[in-house]
Amino acid sequence: MPLALEGKKAIVAEVSEAAKGALSVVVADSRGVTVEKMTGLRKQARENGVQLRVVRNTLARRALSGTQWECLNESFVGPTLLAFSTEHPGAAARLFKDFAKDEKNFEVKALAYEGELIPASDIDRLATLPTYDEAIAKLMSVMKEASAGKLVRTLAALRDQKQDEAA
Repeated sequence: MPLALEGKKAIVAEVSEAAKGALSVVVADSRGVTVEKMTGLRKQARENGVQLRVVRNTLARRALSGTQWECLNESFVGPTLLAFSTEHPGAAARLFKDFAKDEKNFEVKALAYEGELIPASDIDRLATLPTYDEAIAKLMSVMKEASAGKLVRTLAALRDQKQDEAA
């Protein structure tokens, strides 16, 4: 069913607004995936701070023109599913990577992060980014190890000093 001009303008405005607040964008083709599976994907996306949109290619190009996501224009061929990560840059990539493991018909076409086009084969670049909590945990463990090492070196220096004084 053809969209009226006002409907197209609304879609372009909505997608453009989602693109402005996105940290990364993933483009995929969901042909052959059942409605039930797509509903589950949409639910997971909402839980992970990812906005999913099925958009016509011409409207997607128009919505993303002039933004840092314009590099994705070449990937708008066939049915297009856009995922905008709003809370964590790797959320959409991680979600799509996990979903594609179970669904053989689901294909990730391209990704973009900070205006850089990333081919689908390099999805791990975004999917393996640690979340905020994971990054803080790693930082704390490194700091803990560093402080423990410093304590050991200080105690060893004290021991050496005491041995030197005793000798």
